[in-house]
Amino acid sequence: MRALLSGYYGKGNGGDEALLATLLQMLPSHVTPVVLSGNPEETRDRYNVETFDRMAPLAVLQALRSSDALIWGGGSLIQDVTSTISPFYYGGLMAVAQKMGLKTVAWAQGIGPLVRPQTRWLARQTFGNCTKVSVRDRASAALLSDWKIPCIIAPDPVWALESKPVPGLWDLPAPRVAVTLRSHPLLTETRLSNLTRALVDFQKATQAFILLLPFQKSEDLSIAEAIQPHLKDVSQILCLEDPQLLKGVFRGVEMAIGMRLHSLIMAAAEGCRCFALSYDPKVNRLMEDLEMPGWDLASLPDDPNLISLTWMEHYANGDPLSAEQIQSLVDRALIHREVLSQVFI
Repeated sequence: MRALLSGYYGKGNGGDEALLATLLQMLPSHVTPVVLSGNPEETRDRYNVETFDRMAPLAVLQALRSSDALIWGGGSLIQDVTSTISPFYYGGLMAVAQKMGLKTVAWAQGIGPLVRPQTRWLARQTFGNCTKVSVRDRASAALLSDWKIPCIIAPDPVWALESKPVPGLWDLPAPRVAVTLRSHPLLTETRLSNLTRALVDFQKATQAFILLLPFQKSEDLSIAEAIQPHLKDVSQILCLEDPQLLKGVFRGVEMAIGMRLHSLIMAAAEGCRCFALSYDPKVNRLMEDLEMPGWDLASLPDDPNLISLTWMEHYANGDPLSAEQIQSLVDRALIHREVLSQVFI
């Protein structure tokens, strides 16, 4: 059996790479993965898989013709807020695969927001024709339920990604706090300035060493580089490409402050206290599910002192998830593996 894997792969996004690494980890051993990637050579070398350029139509068609199934996932592929093209790319690909008679699996999806009638129609059609659908949150499950499309709900698969220890991490000063910010219209110059001032005060009060973790260099590195000079000798920018290493960072971290969904999932899975800065409904959903403290960026306090005091309070008195809670989330995330086993008997 050959399964073509389609997602936001090979684009340098740590969260999407983590989803691919987890999917490859969960795929039944008798299934040969073929990956559509934005950087086919890098993806091939990192994961030792056959790859095709995701934006080369003839190559994609060739990959579809040589495959028995298409796996669509995971993550927020079908939404039309950050990109109007994205849902048509993924939805169109799924529709072609379905017309060709391939088994089609929508795997670990976070669906929406869908604000345009055309994208809602396309999503409804393609999800409705899937062999199997799994989603990672209640809002996605509720949308499919409204459409009378059966699905399986389980926590994000990255909860179950195997992490690797990061060489040299334990040589850095302790305690450590990880910070992951990304560029976004809600992260205005003023808000970034306030967060930076709060981080400086927080570091002085806690004497923590600050790890600035860009999850996607193109979106995050410039922000890390803007913050780092204010924390000259008490911080380091850590760029890691391997998602298992990225998750492994949080083994050696006391607290994580993050915008990126998968930075918060990875941190929580490794037993860190987490504080969220939400720019997207998917982060709000995680905050609700885990009762994770945080702010919507749109309502971030204007006072850096209040921000730093809130972080200090959580650092001193906040609780990470218990070992039992983490194990429960990991066990339930493995339901996504069961979905694949059921399709590829």
